Amino acid sequence: MKLLGVGSRIHHPELGKGVVTNLTAQHYWVTFIDSGLETIDIDSEFEVIESCQDDVDTISLYEMESALLRILKKWNGYSEVVPIADKWKGGTMVLNPGDPALQSKEVPIDTFFHKIVMVRDRLRVMEQKINSSKLSDDEKVDLQQYITRIYGSLTTFNILFKLKEQQFSGQKSG
Repeated sequence: MKLLGVGSRIHHPELGKGVVTNLTAQHYWVTFIDSGLETIDIDSEFEVIESCQDDVDTISLYEMESALLRILKKWNGYSEVVPIADKWKGGTMVLNPGDPALQSKEVPIDTFFHKIVMVRDRLRVMEQKINSSKLSDDEKVDLQQYITRIYGSLTTFNILFKLKEQQFSGQKSG
């Protein structure tokens, strides 16, 4: 018996027409027109409508998603979910101008927090770009010190973060 590859089309006597979408040593994962995704034994009875060779390297959907997330994280198309501290959820920040004739401005804390997290994420990307650049080591260290000072300036906003490990940290003393 010859193994079918991903993309092979079959007709199963009970499940109808389907396409092989994955396989293991004992099973085919087949997406059937009428019943959706089913696993069937490799040696079960079915008619082969069109056979594809299994000469491609197949990966599971989970493996594909994991790889895609790693790539997106690396190239900043994706940022981790950063929760705001519970006490600030749904809160409002009020900015009152020094001139009482001017109107105050209310900003949802969630919106403000999201902007702070975006600044942090962009600083991290800048760090990665500096570290992978063709700058000299002295230039990299100099730029890294500026970024560390920026992180230090942003520690004021750490009260908004739910998780301590996601907070800003400046230069460590010692």
